[in-house]
Amino acid sequence: MNKLSTGFIHRLCATPKITLNVASYLTSLLASSLAGEPLRRIARRRCVVLVGVLCVMGITPAKATTTTDHLKLYLHSKIIDFKRFECANEIVRRESRWNPSAVNGNHFGLFQMKNKKVRYMNPYTQIDWWLRYSTTRYKGDACLALAHLKAKGWQ
Repeated sequence: MNKLSTGFIHRLCATPKITLNVASYLTSLLASSLAGEPLRRIARRRCVVLVGVLCVMGITPAKATTTTDHLKLYLHSKIIDFKRFECANEIVRRESRWNPSAVNGNHFGLFQMKNKKVRYMNPYTQIDWWLRYSTTRYKGDACLALAHLKAKGWQ
């Protein structure tokens, strides 16, 4: 890559929000190009996640990323649909402000889960546990989880 294209990429990913938009665009672009291929659904999803994350990680400037950005990218790699990712992002923002050590009574972690084990987990494992829980409780739809949170009036 020459100096001009490197500068363009750094300007393109100047903020975490722009970086996530680029990630969403790349994954949707790849998903639409793979839609006609005779791949199984799960293989297609894994391919989209892998390529999307690799593209974002390859163009994200090192000085602009924080732990929160890495956690958001990880969550987005697990939740491909951007709308559902935004719902999950809103849940974490409301529950813990992306603080994996957050405690509220007997609720712990990013998603404020009611399990003492969550208190001692790394944030990536906390995300995995919440995704497994939301699959059972909310059919894997983070927007249903957010609607439930809003309906109960929980902050």
